[in-house]
Amino acid sequence: MIRPAQSDAALLADIRAADQRDGGFRLWWLGQSGFLLQWQSLHVLLDPYLSDSLTQKYRETDKPHVRMTELVIDPAELTFVNVVTSSHNHTDHLDAETLGPILARNPSLKLVIPEANRTFVADRLKINPAMPIGLDDGVTLELLGIRVTGVASAHDTVERDEHGHVKTLGYILRFGPWSVYHSGDTLRYEGMPEKLRPFSVDVALLPINGRAPERRVAGNLSGPEAARLAHDIGAKLVIPCHFEMFEFNTATPDAFVEACRGLGQPFRILRCGERFEHAVRSD
Repeated sequence: MIRPAQSDAALLADIRAADQRDGGFRLWWLGQSGFLLQWQSLHVLLDPYLSDSLTQKYRETDKPHVRMTELVIDPAELTFVNVVTSSHNHTDHLDAETLGPILARNPSLKLVIPEANRTFVADRLKINPAMPIGLDDGVTLELLGIRVTGVASAHDTVERDEHGHVKTLGYILRFGPWSVYHSGDTLRYEGMPEKLRPFSVDVALLPINGRAPERRVAGNLSGPEAARLAHDIGAKLVIPCHFEMFEFNTATPDAFVEACRGLGQPFRILRCGERFEHAVRSD
């Protein structure tokens, strides 16, 4: 079992110590596609999966979800969350055992979801359907000084509901001078780089576990594909995710690193629980 770089009390202490109104921002990788973004004492959780719900669900099946990395933190300990996002309805991106305690401990929290998933989200989380804030492809809203824009993701295709709303979204978060892109689960599709390039992404958070028919799950970008997408959208830095969580659906970052180096694409590999810090701009 992989041990996080820091977890539990040590992780909480690091988050609190880093909480500075200095104009810069911090990111912590929480495993799978989950990140915590901190800026000006605001905290945004992106697609957190902080339970063993999938391991328990699939324990006695032919598709066991054997955990590779220890749980980084009990979600009930996250008592300072302002915004949380869910990119789509898969449990590792919309987990009741994670979001239930977080919602309970943060009564003023803003929950951002694809509008297409409103009924599903309410049913799974047992909340009022009016509570989540729904977005769609190309729609922007402002929450607590952070502008959040939905960008369609393809998992495996760009799927829409009967009203034309996209079911799987990535999110662009713009705050101060910064722009962070969290794709959720996605493959590359025609026109995707052109959608993303105008946002001048400072940090792209992209999956690298790829796809294989024998896994019997929807696929994602491979490491080289993630490197190429980051390069093509002009991302100043790319951080990989969606690996080292489940044994049947992972990849090493080696091919991602090699591709980034070949393209001249800046990158950073984080360990689960590790902090990334982006200092305030000097220009």
